[in-house]
Amino acid sequence: MNQMVQNMTGMGGMTEQVIATDLLISAKTAVKNCAVAITEAATPEVRNALQQELEQAVQFHGQITDYMMKKGYYHPYNMNEQYQVDMAATQATLQQVNQTDIQQ
Repeated sequence: MNQMVQNMTGMGGMTEQVIATDLLISAKTAVKNCAVAITEAATPEVRNALQQELEQAVQFHGQITDYMMKKGYYHPYNMNEQYQVDMAATQATLQQVNQTDIQQ
Protein backbone atom coordinates (compact mmCIF):
# COMPACT_ATOMS: atom_id res chain seq x y z
CA MET A 1 0.00 0.00 0.00
CA ASN A 2 1.11 3.52 -0.73
CA GLN A 3 2.92 5.08 2.26
CA MET A 4 0.89 8.29 1.99
CA VAL A 5 -2.37 6.33 2.21
CA GLN A 6 -1.00 4.35 5.16
CA ASN A 7 -0.14 7.58 6.95
CA MET A 8 -3.54 9.10 6.18
CA THR A 9 -5.45 6.07 7.45
CA GLY A 10 -3.12 5.50 10.39
CA MET A 11 -2.96 1.81 9.55
CA GLY A 12 0.73 1.39 8.81
CA GLY A 13 2.01 -1.89 7.39
CA MET A 14 -0.84 -4.00 8.73
CA THR A 15 -3.39 -2.62 6.27
CA GLU A 16 -3.04 -5.35 3.65
CA GLN A 17 -3.32 -8.10 6.24
CA VAL A 18 -6.36 -6.47 7.84
CA ILE A 19 -8.10 -6.11 4.48
CA ALA A 20 -7.30 -9.69 3.49
CA THR A 21 -8.54 -11.02 6.83
CA ASP A 22 -11.77 -9.05 6.53
CA LEU A 23 -12.25 -10.36 3.00
CA LEU A 24 -11.66 -13.94 4.17
CA ILE A 25 -14.24 -13.55 6.95
CA SER A 26 -16.73 -12.11 4.44
CA ALA A 27 -16.09 -15.00 2.04
CA LYS A 28 -16.73 -17.51 4.83
CA THR A 29 -19.99 -15.74 5.62
CA ALA A 30 -21.01 -15.88 1.95
CA VAL A 31 -20.40 -19.65 1.88
CA LYS A 32 -22.51 -20.14 5.01
CA ASN A 33 -25.32 -17.91 3.75
CA CYS A 34 -25.46 -19.67 0.38
CA ALA A 35 -25.61 -23.06 2.08
CA VAL A 36 -28.48 -21.94 4.29
CA ALA A 37 -30.30 -20.38 1.34
CA ILE A 38 -30.07 -23.67 -0.58
CA THR A 39 -31.88 -25.46 2.23
CA GLU A 40 -34.65 -22.84 2.08
CA ALA A 41 -35.02 -22.75 -1.72
CA ALA A 42 -38.58 -23.23 -2.91
CA THR A 43 -37.88 -24.53 -6.41
CA PRO A 44 -35.24 -26.66 -8.10
CA GLU A 45 -34.30 -23.72 -10.33
CA VAL A 46 -33.56 -21.48 -7.37
CA ARG A 47 -31.68 -24.31 -5.66
CA ASN A 48 -29.51 -24.84 -8.76
CA ALA A 49 -28.76 -21.13 -9.04
CA LEU A 50 -27.78 -21.01 -5.36
CA GLN A 51 -25.60 -24.09 -5.75
CA GLN A 52 -23.70 -22.31 -8.53
CA GLU A 53 -23.28 -19.28 -6.25
CA LEU A 54 -22.06 -21.57 -3.47
CA GLU A 55 -19.45 -23.12 -5.74
CA GLN A 56 -18.19 -19.67 -6.74
CA ALA A 57 -18.11 -18.57 -3.09
CA VAL A 58 -16.08 -21.66 -2.13
CA GLN A 59 -13.63 -21.02 -4.97
CA PHE A 60 -13.25 -17.37 -3.97
CA HIS A 61 -12.65 -18.39 -0.36
CA GLY A 62 -9.92 -20.75 -1.59
CA GLN A 63 -8.26 -17.99 -3.58
CA ILE A 64 -8.20 -15.65 -0.60
CA THR A 65 -6.89 -18.43 1.66
CA ASP A 66 -4.10 -19.24 -0.81
CA TYR A 67 -3.16 -15.56 -1.09
CA MET A 68 -3.04 -15.13 2.67
CA MET A 69 -0.97 -18.28 3.14
CA LYS A 70 1.54 -17.15 0.51
CA LYS A 71 1.86 -13.76 2.21
CA GLY A 72 2.31 -15.37 5.64
CA TYR A 73 -0.91 -13.88 7.03
CA TYR A 74 -2.71 -17.18 7.55
CA HIS A 75 -1.42 -20.53 8.83
CA PRO A 76 -4.40 -22.89 8.98
CA TYR A 77 -2.20 -25.97 9.38
CA ASN A 78 0.11 -24.64 12.10
CA MET A 79 -1.64 -23.25 15.14
CA ASN A 80 1.60 -22.03 16.75
CA GLU A 81 2.49 -19.93 13.71
CA GLN A 82 -1.08 -18.62 13.46
CA TYR A 83 -0.99 -17.70 17.12
CA GLN A 84 2.20 -15.69 16.53
CA VAL A 85 0.63 -13.86 13.57
CA ASP A 86 -2.52 -13.12 15.58
CA MET A 87 -0.52 -11.86 18.55
CA ALA A 88 1.58 -9.58 16.32
CA ALA A 89 -1.61 -8.17 14.77
CA THR A 90 -3.09 -7.67 18.23
CA GLN A 91 0.02 -5.84 19.45
CA ALA A 92 0.04 -3.61 16.37
CA THR A 93 -3.63 -2.78 16.91
CA LEU A 94 -3.07 -1.96 20.58
CA GLN A 95 -0.11 0.27 19.70
CA GLN A 96 -2.23 2.06 17.10
CA VAL A 97 -5.01 2.61 19.63
CA ASN A 98 -2.54 3.91 22.21
CA GLN A 99 -0.98 6.30 19.71
CA THR A 100 -4.43 7.57 18.73
CA ASP A 101 -5.33 8.11 22.40
CA ILE A 102 -2.09 10.05 22.97
CA GLN A 103 -2.72 12.28 19.94
CA GLN A 104 -6.23 13.16 21.09
